[in-house]
Amino acid sequence: MSGGEVDTGPVDIGRLQSWMDGEGLGEGSLENMTRLTGGTQNILLHFVRSGRSYVLRCPPKNTIADGNKTMQREARVLAAIAQTDVPHARLIAACDDPEVVGASFYLMEPVDGFNATVALPELHAGDRAIRRQMGFAIVDAAAKLGRVDAFAVGLGDFGRIENFLSRQPARWKSQLDGYARFEEWEGADALPGVDAIGQWLEQNCPANFTPGIMHGDYHLANVMYRNDGPEIAAIVDWELATLGDPLIDLGWLLATWPDPDFPADKMPVKPWDGFPEADELVACYAANSSRDMSGMQWYKVLACYKLGILLEGTYARAAAGKANRDVGLMLHNQTIFLFQRALRWLEGQS
Repeated sequence: MSGGEVDTGPVDIGRLQSWMDGEGLGEGSLENMTRLTGGTQNILLHFVRSGRSYVLRCPPKNTIADGNKTMQREARVLAAIAQTDVPHARLIAACDDPEVVGASFYLMEPVDGFNATVALPELHAGDRAIRRQMGFAIVDAAAKLGRVDAFAVGLGDFGRIENFLSRQPARWKSQLDGYARFEEWEGADALPGVDAIGQWLEQNCPANFTPGIMHGDYHLANVMYRNDGPEIAAIVDWELATLGDPLIDLGWLLATWPDPDFPADKMPVKPWDGFPEADELVACYAANSSRDMSGMQWYKVLACYKLGILLEGTYARAAAGKANRDVGLMLHNQTIFLFQRALRWLEGQS
């Protein structure tokens, strides 16, 4: 199959086949070409050549960010963690030259697993004990990533670590302030506690941290579980990975983790009963990491603040007619929930 029956985005299948010839990656045609779906906007193509399965990942035709650079960074991370115990899709080969097939891309091995936010297989849906272990497994995978020596695996220049934490509150406040260019947007005053949360983050920023690899968007939708048990098969979607403070990944997971205040109809996984509570996740991470966890409250609140501001951007664009109105309103409601959650955490100091 040449791939003509499948929407391959910017990928020129004929040129991909020629490139693979030059790399010694099989012979003949690319068979069973299918486009994979998921939460990412990037293109994922699965195919078989010479009996071996491949997944190609590349950016879409039109992206706001530099999609080619993002692919190059993702491939670099996957290559760096290849010899670690971090669960991930194995990198096969990468091409930085966008002229080869129409965009920078890389090839990886398929992941035999499932995304829990899509649906739980019968084994997992029918066993509360397995779901409990699934919760600990996602934390264990984050701890494994946090234990990787970024400098030893060649990622010492993967991000700017000077004043990394202290830069965060101002950076995200600046982004929020920038939405004022959308005059139809009702403004930051509609967000509960936005100023108080920002000030608290500035005043309570941890003084020190141990640099490491951050995934950058660590939550249930960005991991795949094994089909035969509760373990993580792979952490996926590395497009926001950088050198920073891995505890931000844990904070991000906690900010998106259901608790008694989480709307029942918004549960990311069903059934949810059995999954550990947030404080159990923190204890699990602490037991598998040498990092200083005393400032975990700050990381949790920062995650709510940052994620809420990012979501509010779509609402601001929707107010100006530049994004879907219903989607914008839905994300605005999520922003309000996140800011209310941060305020509850600050009031309870838990």
